[in-house]
Amino acid sequence: MEEKNSVTLADVKAAAERIAPYIRRTQLLREPLLDKDLGCEVYLKPEMLQYTGAFKLRGALAKTLALTPEQRAKGIICSSSGNHAQACAYAGRLLGFRSVAVVPEDTPEIKIALTENMGGEIIKWDRSYQARWKKVREEVAEHGYTMVHGYEDYTVMAGQGTIALEVMEDLPELETMVVPIGGGGLISGIATAIKETNPKIRVVGVQAAASASNYYSRKEGHIVRVENQPTLADGIECCIASEVTYPIIEKYVDEIVIVEEDDIAKAVTLIGDKAKLVAEPTSCVVIAALMAKTFSVRPDEKVCALLTSGNWDIDLVGKLFKGEHVDGVC
Repeated sequence: MEEKNSVTLADVKAAAERIAPYIRRTQLLREPLLDKDLGCEVYLKPEMLQYTGAFKLRGALAKTLALTPEQRAKGIICSSSGNHAQACAYAGRLLGFRSVAVVPEDTPEIKIALTENMGGEIIKWDRSYQARWKKVREEVAEHGYTMVHGYEDYTVMAGQGTIALEVMEDLPELETMVVPIGGGGLISGIATAIKETNPKIRVVGVQAAASASNYYSRKEGHIVRVENQPTLADGIECCIASEVTYPIIEKYVDEIVIVEEDDIAKAVTLIGDKAKLVAEPTSCVVIAALMAKTFSVRPDEKVCALLTSGNWDIDLVGKLFKGEHVDGVC
């Protein structure tokens, strides 16, 4: 397969065609009960209702469906203990190939069980990001697996960008799209699809203040490393902006804002109370950003907030609903 050095609207459209038979096209929800709280006309894209409970399936399928039969026969490998590992495992079970995930040795057993229940194989390894990716490369060399990176892969980005195509088709009058930023693959695919379709649509990225590498990289004008602090939004922890996604984000994302832990917790409760959705805190940074007025919107502005996932400990979600304190993780 020819190596790419970017992602384009054509890539996103091709990914949409490939994955359409295998994903759930999540409904775009108009939520007028949230308008007053968030200061705009609110639309939600609830990817926690996706198969596997997160948007990650789109990217995993976009990648694996583009592999040759020989590559699929040898299987795939990723480094993830969460939604990406589950997505790769589901894709492997669906399409009939081996899927292996290298996870931190202290990964909660519930996450391991979810991946294994979807047909994935687990290799427990050191918590260090670098150590785990070294192990991935060793496994690739030994077994011939194809590596499926959660965000530093243009085909995976294209799969995630299919979300934007659906939103723009369902809401042609879209004015602003609000997206969480972790490693940056999701917002890179979405921003590419949006800006290469209609540059007038604003794209806003949101990070937790406790782990805001892209926010500070933009302020400094170059990639910087930050020291992660504990956060409820554990799914978007990222101590350094990706060299792969950073240029795309800088090209296409209009604003990057940060949100505090208290606002993230309140946002989870707000979405549960008024939209009747169970969204993990990582998803709710976009709601927190609107609640805290971290960027300006008009009362009549059509804003889509992307709720990326719902795979969080339900007991901890319940504590947030009851207003109890929940510690973030780092």
